[in-house]
Amino acid sequence: MTATTDRLDTAAEVNGIPQVRHLNTAVPGPVSQSLQMRKLAAVANGIGTTLPVFIERAGGGIVLDVDGNSLIDLGSGIAVTTVGNANPEVAAAVQKQAAAFTHTCFTVTPYLGYVEVCEELNRLTPGTHEKRSALFNSGAEAVENAIKVARSFTRRNAVVVLEHAYHGRTNLTMGMTAKNMPYKNSFGPFAPEIYRVPMSYPYRDGGATGAEIAEIATTRIEKEIGADNVAALIIEPIQGEGGFIVPAPGYVAAMAAFAQKNGIVFVADEIQSGFCRTGQWFAMEHEGVIPDLVTTAKGIAGGMPLSGVTGRADIMDAAHAGGLGGTYSGSPVSCAAALAAMRWMTDNDANGKAKAIETIMYERLGAMKERFPAIGDLRGRGAMIAIELVKPGTLQPDSDRTNALAKHCHTNGVLVLTAGTYGNVLRFLPPLTMPAHLLNEALSIIEQGLEH
Repeated sequence: MTATTDRLDTAAEVNGIPQVRHLNTAVPGPVSQSLQMRKLAAVANGIGTTLPVFIERAGGGIVLDVDGNSLIDLGSGIAVTTVGNANPEVAAAVQKQAAAFTHTCFTVTPYLGYVEVCEELNRLTPGTHEKRSALFNSGAEAVENAIKVARSFTRRNAVVVLEHAYHGRTNLTMGMTAKNMPYKNSFGPFAPEIYRVPMSYPYRDGGATGAEIAEIATTRIEKEIGADNVAALIIEPIQGEGGFIVPAPGYVAAMAAFAQKNGIVFVADEIQSGFCRTGQWFAMEHEGVIPDLVTTAKGIAGGMPLSGVTGRADIMDAAHAGGLGGTYSGSPVSCAAALAAMRWMTDNDANGKAKAIETIMYERLGAMKERFPAIGDLRGRGAMIAIELVKPGTLQPDSDRTNALAKHCHTNGVLVLTAGTYGNVLRFLPPLTMPAHLLNEALSIIEQGLEH
């Protein structure tokens, strides 16, 4: 079967790939199905797959699979390929660095790229205070090391996280993550001294303000944990896996003020929301709040594994020499990719591109929300947008409808991701290189799925 957009005039190529949705076979096709059987025979069962199509190339707004199907990418590898998949500038930087040297371990013999990435993080993250950075491999590693730094600085143990939070899959970060399946079930016991307090969730808070929810949360900290025992309070300015929850105005500022008053290190987890994803370099900028520490990963390096912790110099320098690091932390190849990705974001007005995507998505999805009562909420910023699906006329989550809608999208050549504590959120993370015609076509397929 074949399905293509009727706007073939917009089919300029990126990385040799026409920017056109084209289905050469059913999705997944026969070659992908064959490879999936090999995957099941060779790869551990715990490594799941959202859509079992095997990708051959990608670029612009398209991922091309081994069956010749061109799918519109609304996932960006979970907010990783923000600057576009196989971004030419990133690819060239990776090739150049790999030809020079691939590894020395920065804690053995250092190299300039690591220092330059830290300088850029110190410059770009919120606040003009003196900063330091350290580099790691994954978002979970960044979070773990932020907690290590905060505990070293404060000489306290407790860590406060939020309802619906997601911070990773290591033992400590699983304990910090809220959702049981698939992230935590049967994997305990988890690290101690992790405490959870309410998150502002405007759609489900019954009209409570951000300040009111923050008052509940900080009272819990004072009465149940003891503010003097808390090393770190960590917040995603827009929650990722929790369902793209944007807190009500005033919530983040109130939580940050409480942390500052009580000597608690305030950590912004910008792993999914950072690097121009929301129309600002970092989502915390929308809140007008300057965190003590910022954790970054995902969009930092155009698809290469890299993460960072950046923050106040006095806090970051609290850890003793040799206390931070790792064999692959701050890989020279990943650092080269990160410098190229950040340069592309600056040179190509990445924040403007995210805002343009937001305009299209809010206009189209807002009209759908008016038509379809199953869309209970539309939220997000920039190129980080979601819809929450409920049983019409109620707040009851409708995960079945969400999964059916996602399947409709996949079958028709649009890669989408689900999220949310209740499994009822469809989230959209298009690369900033997404052509407007592809974005609109993908939204039309979503609309058709809602009609069906």
